[in-house]
Amino acid sequence: MRCHMMGMDQIKTVCVYCGSGPGSNPRFVEAAQALGKIFAENKIRLVYGGGSVGLMGAVAESTLTHGGLVTGIIPDFLRSRERMLTHVQEMIVTPDMHERKRLMFEHSDAFVALPGGVGTLEELVEQITWQQLGRHSKPVLLANIDGFWEPLLVLLAHMRETKFIRPPFEIDVLKADRIEDVLPRLRAAAASAPAGTREMAPELAQKL
Repeated sequence: MRCHMMGMDQIKTVCVYCGSGPGSNPRFVEAAQALGKIFAENKIRLVYGGGSVGLMGAVAESTLTHGGLVTGIIPDFLRSRERMLTHVQEMIVTPDMHERKRLMFEHSDAFVALPGGVGTLEELVEQITWQQLGRHSKPVLLANIDGFWEPLLVLLAHMRETKFIRPPFEIDVLKADRIEDVLPRLRAAAASAPAGTREMAPELAQKL
């Protein structure tokens, strides 16, 4: 298993989960483009789902336009549906979704969720769950553009109130309402993360 290692305060690669559509709010696409630009300017490699449409295409094209590096990871059955972006520096085609998610984890130092649909939510919640179970301490952040993730935050608060999220299985989900706050918050979280828990345990990776 190939894992991306980082120093205590270093974020070198960020996985972005987001929609394969643009959504109804123009600010969603603007946020994706702004995030790609920030990654390129800070020499952060983008890891994402490999498509060229929607928010996925917006963040990847912006990263490339501003001189950044992009790794796309896409399952074979989505190559045409999500119009695989062919001019990234690295494109990995996987046999299925499980392999895609495993490789996205291994290639990334942190995770950001832009607005998206149920696929975005599923990938995000999986990382939160692995974090909750102590399988990694990589930062997980919600890019809360125009309050998109507020319903999820309300649900998580309800889970705490009803004792389904409780010590010692608390979760630490970061939030940024402004795109310019995303990278500083990821870096601060990485600097404070305990050593020795950044990577997924081999037994968990083998089950994916």
